[in-house]
Amino acid sequence: MGDSGAAVFLTTERLVLRRFTTADADRLVELDGDPAVMRFLTGGKPSPREWVEGELLPRYLEHYRRYGDLGWWAAEERAGGAFLGWFEFRPTREGERGEVELGYRLRQAAWGRGYATEGARALVRLGFAELGVERVVAYTMAVNAGSRRVMEKSGLSYVRTFHEDYPEMIPGSEHGEVEYALTAGEWRARSGILGA
Repeated sequence: MGDSGAAVFLTTERLVLRRFTTADADRLVELDGDPAVMRFLTGGKPSPREWVEGELLPRYLEHYRRYGDLGWWAAEERAGGAFLGWFEFRPTREGERGEVELGYRLRQAAWGRGYATEGARALVRLGFAELGVERVVAYTMAVNAGSRRVMEKSGLSYVRTFHEDYPEMIPGSEHGEVEYALTAGEWRARSGILGA
């Protein structure tokens, strides 16, 4: 499980999702320091260490205190414990558990290996089968074809394209953002297909 010693949240065939700890700061700074990883988020700009340590990690830890089983999860390879990135599965509205946002950010070395889909499907299944989630939503830039494929492979369907007013435009943002979603009822109806 790597060297973090943090509590395991979910295990899949190839992944371990565990709680973040303050010891993960270097891993997050490295992840967000890759311009390719940040391309569709900040236009490639890295996240400053001060922000990761002072705002990001405290937010992750606070979600564990408040929601327990909904939040951000560090992803590691089951074989060997290499840090791959993270998955997000957290409430979209304060104090409510009915609707959660699904997200993921993986190191380039993990791209193209099906890890994002594997982790996302496992979280969707857990959310609907055990955590009382009623709707899963996910967002990405319209031009982020890779992320959109993961959403579709995870059972989510396109809902809409919308435009946000960001302080800094990044290449591709003129095409807007997309929302994908899946409800518990839809998931149950298709559970055989999704491997529930």
